[in-house]
Amino acid sequence: MSEQVSSWRRVSAWNGIAIAGRPGVTDRAPGVIVTPRHDLLAAFVIGLHGEDAALKSHFVSRYGIEPPEAPRVVLGKMLDLVWSSPSQWLALSRNPRMPSELAVDLKEAAVSDQGDGRAILRLEGAHARDALAKGCPIDLQPKAFRRGDTALTAIGGIGVQLWQAKSEDALHVAIFRSMAGSFWSWLLQSSQEFGVEIRAPMGD
Repeated sequence: MSEQVSSWRRVSAWNGIAIAGRPGVTDRAPGVIVTPRHDLLAAFVIGLHGEDAALKSHFVSRYGIEPPEAPRVVLGKMLDLVWSSPSQWLALSRNPRMPSELAVDLKEAAVSDQGDGRAILRLEGAHARDALAKGCPIDLQPKAFRRGDTALTAIGGIGVQLWQAKSEDALHVAIFRSMAGSFWSWLLQSSQEFGVEIRAPMGD
């Protein structure tokens, strides 16, 4: 007879995978520093046909930001918007109610909660771009991929969304949860020659 389950505990995609420490080379300062982002809630926003102006007006009045119309990242006090394609954005916030609040607020868009669908990493360090470049077809040099840029691409054959906030040098990578383990294995192999530090997740 099966046991009755009384409660469920939400577990990050990186739980048991991204273990804090210094795997691999440790005789030098880490060139790649990886931090899981447990604190970020994600929602996918798709503007309804013909509602671009109304949607823009809503974001300006409610959140104080304009949805980007090109592959850029816009930072706000309540949430950030990462361009994903025309009239589509990845919304990010530390507010756990953000996805449900957006779904109620936005009459001009379809909103899908991605909190359990995306796994997000923050990468920084002198060789973070070098490590990613081993498996990424786009130019990640700072002159080509600048602060505030985003790209939908593949890294190590795995589809990702990559972005850099305007206010920092770190890169963020969002992967579909089902591919988190595969991406992690690739990232560690690619980063080992530079020295890797895995930090405790933000939000724990």
